[in-house]
Amino acid sequence: MKALLYKEFKLAMHPICYLFVIFFPLMVLIPGYPLAIGFIYVLTCYPILFLGANKGQQSNDLLFSTLLPVRKKDIVLARMITVLILQVAFIAIQCLLFPLALQFAKDMPADGPKIPGIGLDGFVSVVSIAIVGYAIADIVFFPIYYHHGKSIVASTLLMILGFVLYLAVFTIAIPYIPGCEGYLNFLSKSGVGVQFIVLAVALVISGVLHFFVYRISSKELEKVDF
Repeated sequence: MKALLYKEFKLAMHPICYLFVIFFPLMVLIPGYPLAIGFIYVLTCYPILFLGANKGQQSNDLLFSTLLPVRKKDIVLARMITVLILQVAFIAIQCLLFPLALQFAKDMPADGPKIPGIGLDGFVSVVSIAIVGYAIADIVFFPIYYHHGKSIVASTLLMILGFVLYLAVFTIAIPYIPGCEGYLNFLSKSGVGVQFIVLAVALVISGVLHFFVYRISSKELEKVDF
């Protein structure tokens, strides 16, 4: 597994993925920018990372990987770990920038732009929502991609569309549904302790979903005949 991960980061990973993970979290510092939207940008690394594995592309990474003396399920696991590292790095950088973003928000005039959806007060809740959203994105992307080993366009479009709809529902739309008015205030104004409980639940859900992602994707890749 160590050798496969080394291959992922030394051969498969395009340098622009690192730039996305490092610079897009800076958008949390923009006053008035929707907080949840920033988490979408890490998903744009997927087609860049997997494009090298697209059958017919120059690198033929997936074909190359299957020719190595490794199990196909280990190929899937290595790619999943790579993606999870990108997600964790993205969230970690945003968390490091959070105190500065909070200071910028305090310095913003009262009549300045308002942040739609859940604001910085509910940052931990937004991270929790994003973590589950990433798991849902992966359970859409990986099985579709590994079904033929080349469905990069369909898997990417469906993944990003699903993630955007998920964020829109859970951070913006639900508070305006009759009977759910208190949802936004609960996530934004609840104490840090409550928000970290929500985060713990989100991590458990993410772990369970990623287990199924691994099982389903591994079975799909086993059926692919190169």
